[in-house]
Amino acid sequence: MGKDYYKTLGIDKTASKDEIKKAFRKLAHKYHPDKKDGDEKKFKEVNEAYNILSDDQKRAQYDQFGQTFDTSGGGFNQAGFGGFDFSAFNRGFGSAGQSFEFDLNDILGSFFGGQGFGRIKKGADVTIDIEIDFKDSIFGLSREIPIAYRNSNKKETIRIVIPPGIDNGEMIRVRGKGESVESGRPGDLYVKIYVKPHNTLRKEGNNLFTELQIKLTEALIGTSREIETLEKTKSLSVKIPAGIKHGEILRLRELGVPTASGRRGDLLIRVSIKMPEKLSREAREAIDVLRKEGY
Repeated sequence: MGKDYYKTLGIDKTASKDEIKKAFRKLAHKYHPDKKDGDEKKFKEVNEAYNILSDDQKRAQYDQFGQTFDTSGGGFNQAGFGGFDFSAFNRGFGSAGQSFEFDLNDILGSFFGGQGFGRIKKGADVTIDIEIDFKDSIFGLSREIPIAYRNSNKKETIRIVIPPGIDNGEMIRVRGKGESVESGRPGDLYVKIYVKPHNTLRKEGNNLFTELQIKLTEALIGTSREIETLEKTKSLSVKIPAGIKHGEILRLRELGVPTASGRRGDLLIRVSIKMPEKLSREAREAIDVLRKEGY
Protein backbone atom coordinates (compact mmCIF):
# COMPACT_ATOMS: atom_id res chain seq x y z
CA MET A 1 0.00 0.00 0.00
CA GLY A 2 1.33 3.44 -0.87
CA LYS A 3 2.54 5.80 1.81
CA ASP A 4 1.83 9.51 2.00
CA TYR A 5 5.06 10.91 3.38
CA TYR A 6 3.75 14.46 3.37
CA LYS A 7 0.83 13.38 5.53
CA THR A 8 3.20 11.49 7.84
CA LEU A 9 5.14 14.71 8.53
CA GLY A 10 2.00 16.86 8.53
CA ILE A 11 3.20 19.18 5.76
CA ASP A 12 2.05 20.35 2.33
CA LYS A 13 3.51 19.02 -0.90
CA THR A 14 5.01 22.46 -1.51
CA ALA A 15 6.88 22.45 1.81
CA SER A 16 10.43 23.82 1.76
CA LYS A 17 13.46 21.94 3.09
CA ASP A 18 13.36 24.04 6.25
CA GLU A 19 9.70 23.14 6.80
CA ILE A 20 10.45 19.45 6.25
CA LYS A 21 13.34 19.54 8.71
CA LYS A 22 11.29 21.41 11.31
CA ALA A 23 8.41 18.92 11.04
CA PHE A 24 10.84 16.00 11.37
CA ARG A 25 12.51 17.47 14.46
CA LYS A 26 9.18 17.99 16.18
CA LEU A 27 7.77 14.54 15.44
CA ALA A 28 11.03 12.66 16.02
CA HIS A 29 11.28 14.15 19.48
CA LYS A 30 7.61 13.44 20.17
CA TYR A 31 7.81 9.76 19.21
CA HIS A 32 11.38 9.03 20.37
CA PRO A 33 11.34 5.46 21.83
CA ASP A 34 13.29 6.54 24.91
CA LYS A 35 10.49 8.86 25.93
CA LYS A 36 7.76 7.63 28.26
CA ASP A 37 5.05 8.25 25.65
CA GLY A 38 7.25 7.38 22.67
CA ASP A 39 6.03 5.33 19.74
CA GLU A 40 8.57 3.18 17.88
CA LYS A 41 6.31 2.52 14.92
CA LYS A 42 5.51 6.18 14.31
CA PHE A 43 9.15 7.06 14.96
CA LYS A 44 10.18 4.72 12.11
CA GLU A 45 7.52 6.19 9.81
CA VAL A 46 8.67 9.76 10.52
CA ASN A 47 12.31 8.87 9.84
CA GLU A 48 11.41 7.06 6.61
CA ALA A 49 9.39 10.05 5.39
CA TYR A 50 12.21 12.45 6.25
CA ASN A 51 14.83 10.34 4.46
CA ILE A 52 12.80 10.53 1.25
CA LEU A 53 11.55 14.13 1.34
CA SER A 54 14.85 15.67 2.51
CA ASP A 55 16.66 14.18 -0.50
CA ASP A 56 15.95 16.15 -3.68
CA GLN A 57 16.36 13.15 -6.02
CA LYS A 58 14.29 10.75 -3.91
CA ARG A 59 11.61 13.39 -3.39
CA ALA A 60 11.37 14.03 -7.12
CA GLN A 61 10.97 10.31 -7.80
CA TYR A 62 8.37 10.00 -5.06
CA ASP A 63 6.42 13.00 -6.39
CA GLN A 64 6.54 11.53 -9.89
CA PHE A 65 5.24 8.08 -8.94
CA GLY A 66 2.79 9.36 -6.32
CA GLN A 67 1.41 7.70 -3.21
CA THR A 68 0.97 4.33 -4.94
CA PHE A 69 4.73 3.92 -5.40
CA ASP A 70 5.98 1.03 -3.24
CA THR A 71 8.95 2.19 -1.15
CA SER A 72 10.10 -1.38 -0.64
CA GLY A 73 11.60 -1.26 -4.13
CA GLY A 74 12.20 0.94 -7.18
CA GLY A 75 15.10 2.90 -5.76
CA PHE A 76 13.67 3.88 -2.38
CA ASN A 77 14.41 0.66 -0.53
CA GLN A 78 16.90 0.95 2.31
CA ALA A 79 18.97 -2.16 3.07
CA GLY A 80 17.70 -4.24 5.98
CA PHE A 81 14.98 -3.80 8.58
CA GLY A 82 12.14 -3.60 6.07
CA GLY A 83 13.37 -0.49 4.28
CA PHE A 84 14.09 1.48 7.49
CA ASP A 85 17.14 3.72 7.08
CA PHE A 86 18.99 4.22 10.35
CA SER A 87 21.56 6.64 8.92
CA ALA A 88 19.67 9.74 10.02
CA PHE A 89 20.02 8.84 13.69
CA ASN A 90 23.71 9.65 13.63
CA ARG A 91 23.13 13.08 12.15
CA GLY A 92 22.72 16.12 14.36
CA PHE A 93 21.05 19.42 13.62
CA GLY A 94 23.12 21.45 16.05
CA SER A 95 26.73 21.70 17.11
CA ALA A 96 29.10 19.90 19.46
CA GLY A 97 26.85 16.84 19.57
CA GLN A 98 24.23 18.64 21.60
CA SER A 99 21.34 19.50 19.40
CA PHE A 100 18.66 17.29 17.88
CA GLU A 101 20.66 14.04 17.88
CA PHE A 102 19.43 10.47 18.16
CA ASP A 103 21.44 7.60 19.61
CA LEU A 104 21.54 4.63 17.21
CA ASN A 105 22.37 2.20 20.01
CA ASP A 106 19.34 3.41 21.98
CA ILE A 107 17.03 2.83 19.02
CA LEU A 108 18.41 -0.61 18.16
CA GLY A 109 18.28 -1.61 21.79
CA SER A 110 14.64 -0.61 22.10
CA PHE A 111 13.71 -2.50 18.91
CA PHE A 112 15.34 -5.73 20.11
CA GLY A 113 14.53 -5.61 23.81
CA GLY A 114 18.04 -4.64 24.79
CA GLN A 115 19.45 -8.02 23.67
CA GLY A 116 22.53 -8.45 21.53
CA PHE A 117 23.47 -4.78 21.34
CA GLY A 118 25.07 -4.29 24.76
CA ARG A 119 22.19 -2.18 26.00
CA ILE A 120 22.43 -1.20 29.65
CA LYS A 121 20.11 0.59 31.98
CA LYS A 122 19.70 4.27 31.41
CA GLY A 123 18.69 6.93 33.89
CA ALA A 124 15.67 9.15 33.36
CA ASP A 125 15.91 12.13 31.03
CA VAL A 126 15.59 15.61 32.46
CA THR A 127 13.70 18.39 30.68
CA ILE A 128 13.99 22.08 31.53
CA ASP A 129 12.71 25.27 29.90
CA ILE A 130 14.73 28.43 29.35
CA GLU A 131 13.82 31.76 27.78
CA ILE A 132 16.18 33.73 25.56
CA ASP A 133 16.03 37.08 23.80
CA PHE A 134 15.06 37.23 20.14
CA LYS A 135 18.51 38.51 19.14
CA ASP A 136 20.21 35.59 20.90
CA SER A 137 17.94 33.15 19.04
CA ILE A 138 19.17 34.63 15.74
CA PHE A 139 22.91 34.76 16.43
CA GLY A 140 23.18 31.97 19.01
CA LEU A 141 24.90 32.03 22.39
CA SER A 142 26.31 29.86 25.14
CA ARG A 143 24.68 29.89 28.54
CA GLU A 144 25.28 28.33 31.93
CA ILE A 145 22.19 26.68 33.40
CA PRO A 146 21.68 25.09 36.83
CA ILE A 147 20.39 21.52 36.99
CA ALA A 148 18.81 19.95 40.09
CA TYR A 149 18.61 16.13 40.11
CA ARG A 150 15.74 14.56 42.01
CA ASN A 151 17.15 11.10 42.66
CA SER A 152 20.41 12.31 44.18
CA ASN A 153 19.63 15.85 45.36
CA LYS A 154 22.72 16.84 43.39
CA LYS A 155 22.99 20.23 41.73
CA GLU A 156 25.18 21.02 38.77
CA THR A 157 25.79 23.99 36.50
CA ILE A 158 26.50 23.18 32.87
CA ARG A 159 27.15 25.28 29.80
CA ILE A 160 25.06 24.70 26.68
CA VAL A 161 25.51 26.07 23.19
CA ILE A 162 22.37 27.46 21.56
CA PRO A 163 22.84 27.44 17.76
CA PRO A 164 22.02 30.45 15.57
CA GLY A 165 18.51 30.50 14.12
CA ILE A 166 16.87 28.30 16.74
CA ASP A 167 13.07 28.49 16.74
CA ASN A 168 10.70 28.97 19.63
CA GLY A 169 9.84 25.59 21.18
CA GLU A 170 12.82 23.68 19.79
CA MET A 171 14.82 21.32 22.00
CA ILE A 172 18.55 20.93 22.61
CA ARG A 173 19.80 17.53 23.79
CA VAL A 174 22.85 17.25 26.07
CA ARG A 175 23.93 13.64 26.43
CA GLY A 176 24.65 12.16 29.85
CA LYS A 177 23.35 15.11 31.85
CA GLY A 178 20.10 13.50 32.99
CA GLU A 179 19.38 11.43 36.10
CA SER A 180 21.95 8.81 37.09
CA VAL A 181 21.10 5.16 37.66
CA GLU A 182 22.94 2.39 39.50
CA SER A 183 24.92 0.06 37.21
CA GLY A 184 23.88 2.06 34.19
CA ARG A 185 24.50 5.26 32.33
CA PRO A 186 22.85 8.61 33.03
CA GLY A 187 19.94 9.89 31.02
CA ASP A 188 20.04 12.96 28.83
CA LEU A 189 19.13 16.57 29.38
CA TYR A 190 16.58 18.19 27.07
CA VAL A 191 16.50 21.98 27.06
CA LYS A 192 13.36 23.51 25.56
CA ILE A 193 13.93 26.99 24.19
CA TYR A 194 11.37 29.77 24.44
CA VAL A 195 12.15 32.89 22.43
CA LYS A 196 10.92 36.29 23.55
CA PRO A 197 9.10 38.02 20.67
CA HIS A 198 10.67 41.13 19.19
CA ASN A 199 8.76 44.40 19.03
CA THR A 200 9.15 44.86 15.27
CA LEU A 201 10.97 41.83 13.83
CA ARG A 202 10.00 38.22 13.28
CA LYS A 203 11.84 35.23 11.83
CA GLU A 204 10.73 33.52 8.63
CA GLY A 205 13.14 30.73 7.70
CA ASN A 206 16.55 32.35 7.28
CA ASN A 207 15.05 35.81 6.77
CA LEU A 208 13.94 38.50 9.17
CA PHE A 209 10.68 40.28 8.42
CA THR A 210 9.33 43.65 9.50
CA GLU A 211 6.47 46.00 8.64
CA LEU A 212 6.83 49.66 7.69
CA GLN A 213 3.91 52.04 7.38
CA ILE A 214 4.38 55.22 5.37
CA LYS A 215 2.18 58.15 4.40
CA LEU A 216 0.54 58.52 1.00
CA THR A 217 2.73 61.51 0.18
CA GLU A 218 5.87 59.52 1.09
CA ALA A 219 4.78 56.76 -1.24
CA LEU A 220 4.22 59.24 -4.06
CA ILE A 221 7.48 61.20 -3.83
CA GLY A 222 9.73 58.85 -1.87
CA THR A 223 11.41 59.27 1.49
CA SER A 224 13.97 57.78 3.89
CA ARG A 225 13.03 55.99 7.11
CA GLU A 226 14.91 54.47 10.04
CA ILE A 227 14.46 50.68 10.33
CA GLU A 228 15.23 48.76 13.52
CA THR A 229 17.74 45.94 12.99
CA LEU A 230 19.71 43.48 15.11
CA GLU A 231 23.04 44.94 14.04
CA LYS A 232 25.38 46.85 16.36
CA THR A 233 24.04 50.16 15.04
CA LYS A 234 20.49 48.95 15.98
CA SER A 235 18.91 51.03 13.20
CA LEU A 236 19.46 51.67 9.52
CA SER A 237 18.30 54.40 7.17
CA VAL A 238 16.34 52.89 4.29
CA LYS A 239 15.46 54.74 1.11
CA ILE A 240 11.81 54.38 0.08
CA PRO A 241 11.58 54.88 -3.69
CA ALA A 242 8.97 57.19 -5.18
CA GLY A 243 5.89 55.38 -6.47
CA ILE A 244 6.23 52.36 -4.20
CA LYS A 245 3.09 50.21 -4.06
CA HIS A 246 1.11 49.07 -1.02
CA GLY A 247 2.39 45.66 0.10
CA GLU A 248 5.65 45.91 -1.84
CA ILE A 249 8.66 44.29 -0.13
CA LEU A 250 12.11 45.86 0.13
CA ARG A 251 15.05 43.49 0.63
CA LEU A 252 18.18 44.32 2.63
CA ARG A 253 20.60 41.53 1.81
CA GLU A 254 22.48 39.54 4.47
CA LEU A 255 20.91 41.24 7.47
CA GLY A 256 18.94 38.12 8.42
CA VAL A 257 19.73 34.81 10.12
CA PRO A 258 23.24 33.29 9.91
CA THR A 259 23.34 29.96 8.05
CA ALA A 260 25.67 26.96 8.10
CA SER A 261 27.21 28.11 4.81
CA GLY A 262 28.51 31.27 6.46
CA ARG A 263 26.06 33.54 4.66
CA ARG A 264 23.08 35.24 6.20
CA GLY A 265 19.48 35.53 5.17
CA ASP A 266 17.93 38.88 4.31
CA LEU A 267 15.89 41.50 6.11
CA LEU A 268 12.54 41.93 4.34
CA ILE A 269 10.50 45.11 4.79
CA ARG A 270 6.83 45.03 3.84
CA VAL A 271 5.61 48.55 3.08
CA SER A 272 2.03 49.56 3.79
CA ILE A 273 0.58 52.91 2.81
CA LYS A 274 -1.62 54.73 5.30
CA MET A 275 -4.50 56.45 3.56
CA PRO A 276 -5.83 59.73 5.01
CA GLU A 277 -9.22 59.45 6.71
CA LYS A 278 -10.22 63.03 5.89
CA LEU A 279 -9.11 65.51 3.25
CA SER A 280 -9.00 69.25 3.53
CA ARG A 281 -10.25 71.48 0.70
CA GLU A 282 -6.65 72.17 -0.33
CA ALA A 283 -5.84 68.46 -0.42
CA ARG A 284 -8.89 67.73 -2.60
CA GLU A 285 -7.86 70.48 -4.98
CA ALA A 286 -4.37 68.99 -5.20
CA ILE A 287 -5.88 65.58 -5.94
CA ASP A 288 -8.05 67.12 -8.67
CA VAL A 289 -4.88 68.47 -10.25
CA LEU A 290 -3.36 64.96 -10.19
CA ARG A 291 -6.53 63.50 -11.68
CA LYS A 292 -6.46 66.00 -14.54
CA GLU A 293 -2.85 64.99 -15.23
CA GLY A 294 -3.91 61.38 -15.53
CA TYR A 295 -2.84 60.04 -12.13
